[in-house]
Amino acid sequence: MTSLDRIDWISAGAAMASISVVGICIGLGVPLLSVILESRGYSATMIGLNTAFAGVAALATAPLASPLAARTGVVPAMLIACAVALVSFALFPVFDSFLAWCLLRLSLHGALSILFILSEYWMSHATPQKSRGLMLGIYATTLSLGFAAGPLIFSWTGSGGYLPFAIACIIVTVAAIPLLAAYRHSPDFKGKEHVPFLPYIWKVPTATAAVLVFGAVETGGMALLPVYGSQLNYSEAESALLMTMIGVGNVLFQIPIGILSDKVKDRRLVLIAISALGLIGMLLLPFVAGSWWWTAGLLFLWGGMIAGLYTVGLSHLGAKLTDRELASANAAFIFCYAFGMLIGPQMIGFGMDWARPHGFAHVLGGFFAAYIMLAAWRVAISRLRG
Repeated sequence: MTSLDRIDWISAGAAMASISVVGICIGLGVPLLSVILESRGYSATMIGLNTAFAGVAALATAPLASPLAARTGVVPAMLIACAVALVSFALFPVFDSFLAWCLLRLSLHGALSILFILSEYWMSHATPQKSRGLMLGIYATTLSLGFAAGPLIFSWTGSGGYLPFAIACIIVTVAAIPLLAAYRHSPDFKGKEHVPFLPYIWKVPTATAAVLVFGAVETGGMALLPVYGSQLNYSEAESALLMTMIGVGNVLFQIPIGILSDKVKDRRLVLIAISALGLIGMLLLPFVAGSWWWTAGLLFLWGGMIAGLYTVGLSHLGAKLTDRELASANAAFIFCYAFGMLIGPQMIGFGMDWARPHGFAHVLGGFFAAYIMLAAWRVAISRLRG
C-alpha cells in the first residue's frame, strides 16, 4: 500500500473545502473593507490599523482552538466558527463606525482562525508523513483558489451596497455541508492528546518565522494593494484583479513547491530561496508599477513563489513532530501567522503614508530580507554544530 492509499480522502476533502471558504472570505472581505474605508477618507495607516484587528483576533483564538475542539469535537467547533463568521459578515453593512468595524473584524477573523487551525489539524491527521508535502501543497492550492476567487468576486460586485456581504454569507453557509458530510470521519480530539502550543513557536523557529512573514505580507499586501493601486491610478476593478493574479500564481505553484519540499533534505534552503525571490519581486515592483500588465505579470510570479513560505514552513514543522503534537503545533503556526497579520498591515500602511506610494514594496521587501538573515543564520549554526 502506497502513502497515497493511506490518506483519508473524505477527511482531506472536508478540510480542503473548509480552507477554500476561509480563502474566499479573506480574499473577498479584506480588500472589500479596505476599499470602503478608503472611500470614507481613512488613511493607509488607519486602514492598516483596522486590518490589524484580524491579527489580534487570530492571536486571541489560536490558544482556544484546541480546547474548544476537545470539548465539542472538531466538526461542531468548526460549525460554531462558521456561524460566527456568517453573523459578522451580515453586520458589517449595518454599522458605519470605525470602532464597530474593528470589533466585527475581531469576531470574523477569530472564527476564520478556528476554521484555519482545525482544518489544518484535520488535513495533517488524515495524511501520512511521506506524502504530507504533496497533500499540504494541494491543501494550500485550495486555499489559494479561494484567495483568487475572492478578489474576482469583488471585481464583479464592487464595494457598493449589500451584495458582496450577502455573497460572503452564502459562501460561509455552504461551507457547513462538507463538514456535516464528513462528520463521522473527523479525528477523535481529546483534551489529553494535546499540549500547550507556545513551546512550538521556538521549537522550529525557521518554520514559525516563515509563516509570520507570510502572514505579514499576505494580509498587509491584500489589505493595502487596493490602496496602492489607487495611488497608481488603477481602477477598483484593476486593483482587485491584481490580487486575483497573486492568487492564480499561488494556485499554479503550490503543488510543485510542495513536491519539491518533499525531495529536498533541508527545507530551510527552499524557504531561503522563496524569500530571496520575494525580495527580488518587491525590488522590481516600483520600476514596473507604471504598467498594469507588467505589474500583473510580476505579482503573478511573486504570488506563486511567496505562498511557498506557508506550504514549506508547515511541512518543515510537521516533519519534526509526532501526530499527538500536531494540533498544538498547528496552533503555534497559526499564532505566528496571526502575529504577522497584526504587524504587517500596520507597518505597510505606515510605510505607504511615509513613502507614497512605493513604501508598499519597500516594507514588503524588508520582511523578506529579515527572514533570509534569520534562516541563513539558523542553517549556518546547525551546520557548524554538525
